[in-house]
Amino acid sequence: MANHPILTLDALRAMDAIDRKGSFAAAAEHLYKVPSALSYTIAKLESDLDVQLFDRSKQKAQLTPAGQLLLQQGRELLQAASRLQDAIKQVDTGWETQFVIAKDSIVPYPPVLSLINEFMQLGKMTEVSIREEVLGGGWEALETGRAQIAIGVSADMPKGKYELVPIGEVEFVFALSPLHELANINRQIELADVEQETAIVVSDSALDAPKRSTGLFATRRVLRVSSMQAKIAAQVQGVGVGFLPKHLIRDELARGLLIAKKTSIPRDKSMLYLAWQKQGQGKALQWFSEAFSQYSWAAVWSENPLRT
Repeated sequence: MANHPILTLDALRAMDAIDRKGSFAAAAEHLYKVPSALSYTIAKLESDLDVQLFDRSKQKAQLTPAGQLLLQQGRELLQAASRLQDAIKQVDTGWETQFVIAKDSIVPYPPVLSLINEFMQLGKMTEVSIREEVLGGGWEALETGRAQIAIGVSADMPKGKYELVPIGEVEFVFALSPLHELANINRQIELADVEQETAIVVSDSALDAPKRSTGLFATRRVLRVSSMQAKIAAQVQGVGVGFLPKHLIRDELARGLLIAKKTSIPRDKSMLYLAWQKQGQGKALQWFSEAFSQYSWAAVWSENPLRT
């Protein structure tokens, strides 16, 4: 004969109601049960566990130390069960329980977080995650299913099964610390000037796809970092030189932490895209793809971004 579980959600709900309401009678009324049924539930639980859970010697029902321990952890089970029920109902209505955004490090956080905050106000039981990616990493995250949507990807990767929405063109400037030796050159920077310098390069975050680098030019010394923010920090410290997205270093340029130098080294503007799989389904994907597509990205890349 199969053993019946000693602890049940009904028993934990009964303990919780008794503790909150202060008496078996009030708890029974709250749970729409007759007091005798509630008393039987608790008595059976105490018998099965061979412990006393409530001190019945006083007018108000009080938990024993064993009862306090059981209810403390039991409430965590009740909350988990409630969340599970909500998640099941949510899946049935088409809302994903997990949603991952692959954000290229060239895209600043504020607009992404602003839209995530709007999504959270919907009250859905969808856990949202942000993956920081670089170059081909966003595409690979989509391809492998590690992310449902990617923001800030370039268009030079395989994209036949993806929806693509342009979100703006990024301008790069050759920037360096005013303490760097190249800062004293009062003319256009040539490739020959940087051949002996350290180039700061952001490496591709893709695990399996062919690796690419951004900001790479012919120098004998190279420092590879994992994000655009790390590249900016390295160049502010004077560790090396390289091209940086203008929209990410406005403050550093304004404060004199970095200076922009004219150069003959080629570095084209880069068009960035929002991408997701055409076959992707789910209401969270629908919401985020529409919200990101309609966002005013021009203000993010412009010379005078909107302040909010």
